[in-house]
Formats: sequence, C-alpha cells, structure tokens
Amino acid sequence: MSGQSILGYVRPDGRVGIRNHLLVMSTVICSSFVARRIADQVQGAVAIENPFGCGQLEPDLEITRRTLVNTAKNPNVGGVLVVGLGCEQIQADDLVREIEKTGKPVEKVVIQEEDGGTPAAIEKGVRLLRKMAEEVLSQRPEEVDMSNLVLGVECGGSDATSGLASNPVVGYVADRVVDLGGTVILSETPEMIGAEDILANRAVSREVGERIVRTVRRWVELAASYNVDLVGTQPAPSNIAGGISTIEEKSLGAIIKGGSRPVQGMVDYAEEVRGKGLWLMDTPGYDIMSVVGMVAGGATLVIFTTGRGTPTGNPIAPVIKVTANPQIARKMRENIDFDASTVILGQETIEQAGERLFKLVMDVARGKPTRAELLGFREFMIHKIIPSF
Repeated sequence: MSGQSILGYVRPDGRVGIRNHLLVMSTVICSSFVARRIADQVQGAVAIENPFGCGQLEPDLEITRRTLVNTAKNPNVGGVLVVGLGCEQIQADDLVREIEKTGKPVEKVVIQEEDGGTPAAIEKGVRLLRKMAEEVLSQRPEEVDMSNLVLGVECGGSDATSGLASNPVVGYVADRVVDLGGTVILSETPEMIGAEDILANRAVSREVGERIVRTVRRWVELAASYNVDLVGTQPAPSNIAGGISTIEEKSLGAIIKGGSRPVQGMVDYAEEVRGKGLWLMDTPGYDIMSVVGMVAGGATLVIFTTGRGTPTGNPIAPVIKVTANPQIARKMRENIDFDASTVILGQETIEQAGERLFKLVMDVARGKPTRAELLGFREFMIHKIIPSF
C-alpha cells in the first residue's frame, strides 16, 4: 500500500478504473454510424468507431481484434455494447465472448439480423444500453490505493521545450507513480531510435534488453524495406521548426518522460500490461495510434506533452495535456491542462513542477475532468502494418 489514494471503480475482475464509461464499439467501419447514433442517445456512453474489421490480413487482423477486446476490458469501461454488421471478419459474438471474461455486462446488436436494418438496430441498441446504464452508472467510486493507477505517457508535436522541460517533468511523475507501486507505460518505438541502448541497459534482464534493441531496429528495417531512410526523415518538419535537430535528439528527449526506473518488460501493440513498474509498448510514433494502444494495454490515465500544440484525447481515458512552450501555453490555454513553461523561464525546478503535475494527476484520478474530456476530444485509430485487401 502506498498510503495515497485515488477514487476508483473496482471491476469484477479486480482491476480498477478511474472513469465509468458505457462503451459502444463497432466491429467494422460499416457499423460505426449505428454505434455513434446509439451512444449519442444514452447518458454516459461513448462510441468507438473502428475503421477496420474487414479486408485485413494477419497480423493486422489480430492487432485490430486485440485492440478492440482489450479496450473493452480496460477498467475505465463499466459495460459494453458491441455493434456488428454481420458479414465482417471480426464477428460480434467473438468479441462478446472475450469481453465477458471480465465479468462486466456485455450486449450485442448485429445490423443484418434486425428486421428493419439500421433504424431497428439503433432502436434495439438504445434499449439495451439504457437498461445496462441503470446498473453501470449506479456504481459509485471508492477510495483505492494509488498503486492501482496505470499511467500512459505520450508526446506529440514536440519542440525543443519538450525534451528540456515538459518530458522531464512527466518523467518525475512517472517515477513517483512507480515508487508508489503503480504502472507506467512508455510507447512510440520509432522515437526510441538512437536511445534504445539506454533503455536496454535499464532492463531488468538481458532478455528484456535484447527485445528492446531488436524491436527498435525492426522499425528501421521496415522503413528500409520501402526504400525509406527512417533516420533521415526524422525529426518531422514541425519538430525541426520547433528546434529539434536530429532523431537522436528527439529520442533522448522522448524517453525521459518514462522516468528513470528499471524497465520491467516490453509488450506488443495493445497487449495488456500485467505487471507493476515501468513497461515499454511497441507502438508507432503516430500519437493517436500510440495512445489507443496504451489504453488498450490498460492505461487508465494518459499524460501527453506537446510543444507545438496537439489537442487530441481518447474515448475512455482522461488525457492530461502538458506544454513547456510559453506561447502554446498562452495561445492554446483552453486545451492545455498543465503549463510547464515555468521550468523554461527559470521560475521552477523540474522537481517543483513535477510535484505540481503529480497533484493534478491525483486530482484527475479522483474525478477532475481534463480539458480534452470537457471539449469532447475522443480520437480513435488502430495501428496497421500492411495494406488492406
């Protein structure tokens, strides 16, 4: 026990969430409209509009399936309605069977099975979800130990202030969470290029270290197979405009947000993280895909640093936006939750700003909404590797 508590929803499988969403999840893009219309009519519901689910080959089909199932299993979700079309590769029944293992309520609607098509499916879905809401939304959060928190850390639209201030401040918070018995997930494998040996040297075993190096280098080789020099195309133009000169510089600034504690292991994209401490997840650097992967992996809260100003959120996990760029903190003040420019301006140390951010994390984990939640940012995109067929 850490001695510090948050407000959590204890699920039947023992996992603890800090939000209590009803999730309406489409199995395929063809059922996304119906899923959205159902969610819009029920209080407490959010929709995930899956852009894939058909025309996919392995391993992309498995990535999509794993992402959908594990997102539904995330303890920020109290109940799930699966909306299928009927003829897609990822069938509603298969998802329902997996999600039911958590013990949370799960229902399904399949459009092609309804007499009346999409209007009938929407009507049935609303009816099922409202009944589910009576059970799920009546649950009240309870005091739980801070060690139940699973924190994802992300950066997007980085500039020089990201590596100098905002990411180190987040890294301070990551260490605090780990020291209190919690879990931290660091992702964006392409943004570890040039810094993989540092992470490997912090691994708890030789096997973990070797996997880190092997996984990072696979991304370079994948780009090379398409005649793309990944090292030569990074950093992105916006990063360069913000003062970042090389991919190594970008990576060194990026990995700091994971803190300094030992790396316990590395998991695949959207794979559930089952241990405590600091974990790496193999994801692309594309912000939305990366955040979706970590949330599917179990992250119940995400800290997202941005030097250039990125407003995106997530359907089921609160996203805390941090910037150390004074101009962005001022211009995008309605999107930014935490201003770390005080470090750049010499008004605070990293530790002092870190304590302030840690307090905000605790507040959000006790129910305080983030700007992304208040403004309705709920972006969702699943990683894919090969073309659709």
